[in-house]
Amino acid sequence: MEYKMVCIDMDGTLLGKGRKISKESKEVIKEIHEKGVEIVITTGRIYNNAAYYSHLLGVESPVIAANGAIVREKYTNKVIYENPIRTEECIKLIEMLYKMKFIFHFYTLDGIYCGSELTKVVTKLYMTKQVGYDDLKINYHVIKDLEKWKEFFRRTNGKITKCIAFSSKPKKIIALKKELDNLDCVVYFGAGSRSVEINNKGVSKGKAVKALADYYGFKRNEIVCIGDNENDISMIEYAGLGVAMGNAIEPVKKLADYITDTNKDNGVAKAIKKIFNV
Repeated sequence: MEYKMVCIDMDGTLLGKGRKISKESKEVIKEIHEKGVEIVITTGRIYNNAAYYSHLLGVESPVIAANGAIVREKYTNKVIYENPIRTEECIKLIEMLYKMKFIFHFYTLDGIYCGSELTKVVTKLYMTKQVGYDDLKINYHVIKDLEKWKEFFRRTNGKITKCIAFSSKPKKIIALKKELDNLDCVVYFGAGSRSVEINNKGVSKGKAVKALADYYGFKRNEIVCIGDNENDISMIEYAGLGVAMGNAIEPVKKLADYITDTNKDNGVAKAIKKIFNV
């Protein structure tokens, strides 16, 4: 089978030791991309962050960000597919987060909007561990008042791609997930059990991969998807060849056609070498 597109998750997948992309991964990805294979960063991260890492790889393919809420060309800024959180759902969500006293932030294409200065500082530190803030080109903002949040959502109608809510108490996260059943949204557990990622109903990496495949005219069996976590399940299911990392959660491993090594042991590079015989 001739594969034409490889969709690769970032955290726990492409990013290895020190949350960096290994030299081996960069080299093998560049090699198959130069042969015409589309290499698509497919992540839960904000678009600008994802686009930066795609640029770091030296590939020209579009980027899938915010768990599949946005698919966009990097150089023309053409939006291929999008499914933002609707304004009325954003308002219901922010009321819920305030009532339950959660730490949270919301994503747009290039901005992260936080509920406090502390959340902004911590988020900025997390996002920029590997590279400089200026390189990532992410704009950070703080909105502290509930009514100002509502005004913000109305003003930025259709621009919110994702929300992340945090708590040090796993039981509180579970309680929030139950409450979210009343909204038109989809919820993914973040790394560990201390956060949830909230997108508009219907958002998934699998749907975003399909939208991009349709855009290019690729068939399902011409696509490889590589991932490790809950938000990767839909694209592993959709792919012609689904690859699970050695460190992946069990549901991903069970669905995958092939299990490679861990992210810290060049699992992505090893899988691509095996699949493309490079």
